[in-house]
Amino acid sequence: MIPLTMAKSGETVTIQKISGKDEIRQHLAELGFEVGGEVTVVSEIAGNLILQVKDSRIALDKTMANRIMI
Repeated sequence: MIPLTMAKSGETVTIQKISGKDEIRQHLAELGFEVGGEVTVVSEIAGNLILQVKDSRIALDKTMANRIMI
């Protein structure tokens, strides 16, 4: 498993694990990030990501993206 920040632009990946405190995992779940779900990396700037999750585009900073393992 590697952190989501290691994925390349245009790559679609499957979430294997989400780490962090319960509040953080709950927040990411509310945004649509769930284990087994697919995420597409739209773009990456300095480790910060813009992601396509289901029908939404979401920006995540490097710290949050590192909690999502693919």
